[in-house]
Amino acid sequence: MMDREKINVCENLEEVEQRIRAACERAGRDRGEVTLIAVSKTKPVELLEDAYRWGCRDFGENKVQELCEKMEVLPQDIRWHMIGHLQTNKVKYIVGKTALIHSVDSLRLAEEIERHAAKLGVTVPVLIEVNAAQEESKFGVKKEEVLTLVRAVSALPHIEVRGLMTIPPVAENPEDNRVYFREIKQLSVDIAMENIDNVSMKVLSYGMTDDYETAIEEGATMVRVGTGIFGARNYNIV
Repeated sequence: MMDREKINVCENLEEVEQRIRAACERAGRDRGEVTLIAVSKTKPVELLEDAYRWGCRDFGENKVQELCEKMEVLPQDIRWHMIGHLQTNKVKYIVGKTALIHSVDSLRLAEEIERHAAKLGVTVPVLIEVNAAQEESKFGVKKEEVLTLVRAVSALPHIEVRGLMTIPPVAENPEDNRVYFREIKQLSVDIAMENIDNVSMKVLSYGMTDDYETAIEEGATMVRVGTGIFGARNYNIV
């Protein structure tokens, strides 16, 4: 059983909030431009309830099953974000239930989302996941392939492309990832200039516990913070 008293979610959130505000100020941005997503993967519902009471309404999960289980027992005004790799055979469980799918990395996946969205008569907002550093261990499309995928997905009537997402390399120094954030920001600007129907580039999802301040300075509109809020992950949870 977790020692809940060792993890003060509200105190952690206060610190994260202060850092977000400071990063926005340094970048000359309004605090309202940045959405904090509390990444709750592997975390017990009790800790999510603490975050909810503090004021969090955006939560991110990596696994479909865990997202669905938590959705059943937590307040209905929570906006759920699917931030992990999404398998095509799991799409049917979350279409119409998530505020945003961050991890569309292939036309095949987009077509599966379209198929289920059409059945339900809903429109699904998505981000295209970019493998900014072209790491073999990461999902996402190469930068030079993003525009082609965006064009293809834009033709699907029940999907809206809202922007881009990336997971940069693990770095000891957040400055090391600044170059990747800048590249994704520039890529979003280039795509926006194409004026593709059914596509906007308003959402940039990058920055995690170790580098979200740098990400905000480089244009992130959504930062995904887990450890900084809930403590280290428990990988023993199935």
